[in-house]
Amino acid sequence: MAPNTLNDIPTPALLLDIAGMERNIRRMADFFAQSECKLRPHFKAHKTPEIARRQLAAGSCTGLTCATVGEAEIASEFCDDILIANQVIGRDKVSRVAQIARRGIDIKIAVDSIEGLDQIARAAEGAEAEVGLLVDVNVGMPRCGVQPGEPAAALAKRISDTANVRLRGAMGYEGHVVGIPDRTKRAPAAATAMSALSASVQAIRDAGLPCEIVSAGGTGTYDITGRIPGITEIQAGSYVLMDTAYGKLDIPFEQAMWVLGTVVSRPSPLLCVLDSGHKSCTEDHGNPSVRGIEGASVMFLSDEHASLNIPADSQLKAGDRVQLVPSHIDPTINLHDVFYALDGEKVAGVWPIAARGYPEQRGA
Repeated sequence: MAPNTLNDIPTPALLLDIAGMERNIRRMADFFAQSECKLRPHFKAHKTPEIARRQLAAGSCTGLTCATVGEAEIASEFCDDILIANQVIGRDKVSRVAQIARRGIDIKIAVDSIEGLDQIARAAEGAEAEVGLLVDVNVGMPRCGVQPGEPAAALAKRISDTANVRLRGAMGYEGHVVGIPDRTKRAPAAATAMSALSASVQAIRDAGLPCEIVSAGGTGTYDITGRIPGITEIQAGSYVLMDTAYGKLDIPFEQAMWVLGTVVSRPSPLLCVLDSGHKSCTEDHGNPSVRGIEGASVMFLSDEHASLNIPADSQLKAGDRVQLVPSHIDPTINLHDVFYALDGEKVAGVWPIAARGYPEQRGA
């Protein structure tokens, strides 16, 4: 039986403020409404169809960004334009992408190697389908991507010469830039990263090849990269719910989700223990913060427990509820099955996080 109010929710749990989320969605949609550059919201941030549907309905969107094939399979049930902004390697994965394309979905993936190109081309041929490809360009983050300029153009030429795939454009993610707190440093760093992407796009076009899509950006650079000429879409995701890492930046989005825990112990005046530890809240960007209790902070997370420093005069006791603000929403959300969507303190809905984990392994 679904809970009716905040106090009925079993812990640990994810809370979502519908009104705050809707304001974030509207702010981002309004920013791109009159722009040539549009938004391709990143589904990986929340993995929740109900949220994605609201993002698309708000407008200014080209489609959705996904991180995995499993996410794309779920997103393709309600969105017909999807970019997997990662390399897809392995017979099973490329076959599943080809099957999405066979259904008539405009599916695109990132490619940075001949091996990746050959695998997706064979899968598309077997499915009698065509898959769109974006050349993934390394713009400074030590992760994936072909080198900028001529190497990117050479891969684009190889794609263009390969059957059952179609060159759609290029992408580059300035992930090493999006979290720089000082905007006066973040903006020029983003421009430098995007100059590598722009040079690659120019090299591709100089080779007589099409480059329809130029995809980049994130929540921390949406209004910087999103105003650079030639960038056609921004892959922002965290803006919709926010976390403490992005909360440090000068961006106009509000916190709209929290991890709810129950006090299970108050063993000393300065120590309080919750039931919301590692298994419900990640700390890859630092410990979560404590919402609404002045002077309280998270000491550390254990598997099942969050140990808090609290003021000696705090009235917290076993059974009380405490909300934590996660430092990174993506992996935190991935730990949960549902959001408890709130209208004030009323539970207005229980929303499945349908793409959490690895959906394809369920029932295997």
